[in-house]
Amino acid sequence: MELQDLRYERDDQLAIITLDRPDARNAYSEAMVESLVRALDAAEADADVRCIVLTGAGRSFHAGGDLKRMRDGSGMFEGGPVALRRQYIEGIQRIPRRIAACDVPIVAAINGAAIGAGLDLACMCDIRVAVKGAKLGSTFVKVGLVPGDGGAYFLARTIGFARALEMVLTGRIVAAEEALALGLVHAVVEPDDLLSEAKARAQMIAANAPLAVRLTKRAAYRSWDLDMDTALELAASFQGMAQNTADHREAVDAILGKRPPRFSGT
Repeated sequence: MELQDLRYERDDQLAIITLDRPDARNAYSEAMVESLVRALDAAEADADVRCIVLTGAGRSFHAGGDLKRMRDGSGMFEGGPVALRRQYIEGIQRIPRRIAACDVPIVAAINGAAIGAGLDLACMCDIRVAVKGAKLGSTFVKVGLVPGDGGAYFLARTIGFARALEMVLTGRIVAAEEALALGLVHAVVEPDDLLSEAKARAQMIAANAPLAVRLTKRAAYRSWDLDMDTALELAASFQGMAQNTADHREAVDAILGKRPPRFSGT
């Protein structure tokens, strides 16, 4: 798998994806967008991958858009309104669509600043762990822009509409500790503990029956906008699938036998 501006590694049952443009604070490039989609494709297609950890190289998690390219009107920022609309749909918006379709849980290890599209990417993940000193903000209005990758959608679903609206309209940056209080991140840790904490949470997920995990994640997100009866019908369908798996039978036998389960993913 050929990747640029991004690294993909396997660590037992985890896939570790690292945004790798540290000199640009891991801001998006066309190559990074393409590589991130490919990496997510690879992780989901690998039956042995049970959770993904997403982090950044260097001192930043993700600085969002590349301001120098914005200034120059080059790359993904080139063209008039019609061309730019198409480039967003066919470019950066592939990421929220791909993540939304990914049934493998994703843990964001926020190793530094998560600004603009960087915060949006973190909100697309399922669990977020940040380092002390990290700064997070939806700063699009500060540069005369809107959250073009769907950030307002994801932020509101992460911390609630009123809190998200305040952040996107003011563009203010919050420290990691406030982000924790807002529910924007699940934990704040020392820099040296970040990856181990993110992996520990990912491994807690990976320890469970993988098909049940994927179906549970899908049910949780699909149920968000459904009425109760439709959500219950979806849950019944997924439960019918899960209850006929070998892993369900293995889990029951393990509990009754007072031993750890050995899940096969079938």
